[in-house]
Amino acid sequence: MRKIIRPCGLHCIKINHLGVVIGEQEILKDISLHIHCGSLNAVIGRNGAGKSTLIRAILGDVPHTGNIEFKDREDGQVQKLRIGYVPQSLNVEKQTPVSVYDMMAAYQSRCPVFLWKSRRAKARILESLDVFEAGYLLDKQVCNLSGGELQRVLLSMAVMDAPNLLLLDEPVSGIDQNGMDLFYRTIYQLKENYDLAVILISHDLDYVKQYADHVILLDQTVVKQGSVRKVFQSQEFLEAFQGGAGLPENAKGQGS
Repeated sequence: MRKIIRPCGLHCIKINHLGVVIGEQEILKDISLHIHCGSLNAVIGRNGAGKSTLIRAILGDVPHTGNIEFKDREDGQVQKLRIGYVPQSLNVEKQTPVSVYDMMAAYQSRCPVFLWKSRRAKARILESLDVFEAGYLLDKQVCNLSGGELQRVLLSMAVMDAPNLLLLDEPVSGIDQNGMDLFYRTIYQLKENYDLAVILISHDLDYVKQYADHVILLDQTVVKQGSVRKVFQSQEFLEAFQGGAGLPENAKGQGS
């Protein structure tokens, strides 16, 4: 991203009646969401509710019914949706001689790295890394990154093409408390300062409560959505987590 662009609030992503069937099993049914730029949208739900499948469907990795559209409400034109994505994890074999620069350059250019090395390319990669306070990792081997460092590199890659929508599929799995604090602060700053929307799958309900603008409670379909207060205080929330039995210890009682 070249510069900070305040969210305009005029763009939206609409997911209309999305459904996913794998084999004979209906994983998702009739998912309809209206996501605005400058918003952090947290998807929560029990294990097996279909959260990761929703991300995969938006990415086009699994066949689905319904449709997804990006609309510019200012002029009514339907535009192509640019998506950034950070997965739950990335397996990198030890001793793999690939630097952060090499990985990001290859991702950006879709061609051999040696064909893309230039001062301009390095400056652009550094610019993306600096958004997440990760410029110092440029020449470090990917296989030697900590979980938090790899996460920041993946986030930097995800925003290089200035996406309209950033998808985060439980990206803090295995990250320590300090790393999680930094992650959520960074994502909040990102959605405040760039013209994009964020969909985040999370089990960290304390952080959802603190940072989310909109919460989507999923259980094969959308059973409740709205503000943190509206969702966390709902009967659907209590039923989904069996009165707190399925919640992390630090998340119990958040509906009060």
